[in-house]
Amino acid sequence: MVITDPVLLKGRGGDPVDVLRQAVAGGATMVQVRWKDGLPAEILELTHALVAALPVPVLVNDRVDIALGAGAAGAHLGWDDLPLDALRPNLPAGFLLGISIGTPDEAARAPATADYWSVGPCFATPTKSDAGSPLGPEGFTALARLAPEGLPVIAIGGITASNAAQIMGAGAAGLAVIGAVLGAPDAQQAAHELRAAML
Repeated sequence: MVITDPVLLKGRGGDPVDVLRQAVAGGATMVQVRWKDGLPAEILELTHALVAALPVPVLVNDRVDIALGAGAAGAHLGWDDLPLDALRPNLPAGFLLGISIGTPDEAARAPATADYWSVGPCFATPTKSDAGSPLGPEGFTALARLAPEGLPVIAIGGITASNAAQIMGAGAAGLAVIGAVLGAPDAQQAAHELRAAML
């Protein structure tokens, strides 16, 4: 999963949709639109463009309303957002809901209606200042084991092609990255290298 970052995307120049298209061509299987200080209209426009352009599911961070309005596949929510259990009955069948998990307490309180957990930060990350202390592979494994049986657990935070195999070996079902792809000179090659490191 490649997560958008407006600063990194702006630094690349050009069209953000083209950059994410390159990432998908390199092996990304999902995209998440995260734009914390973006205006709702801007987030909606970007999400709609990505949904139209990409052959993979697009999720929206925090904003279920924007995800629904843009025809996205789902949303990723944190603990300050609306509760998943309250949202689920009002959403269309198949709409994906992910939740961020960073502590055993959050794992214990995680709603059963989540479609996946995003666990991290696995390593130090410069793209999320409030991410907390790195879990490391052992900490990731400990949290991932608390997930309901069969629930995919995605690793996030400081993941690169050089440590991807390590975190996959710790039990990750997939990886969520920002800088490893959007901060690389060639998004397609970076995604390809990550994908290869996961296998």
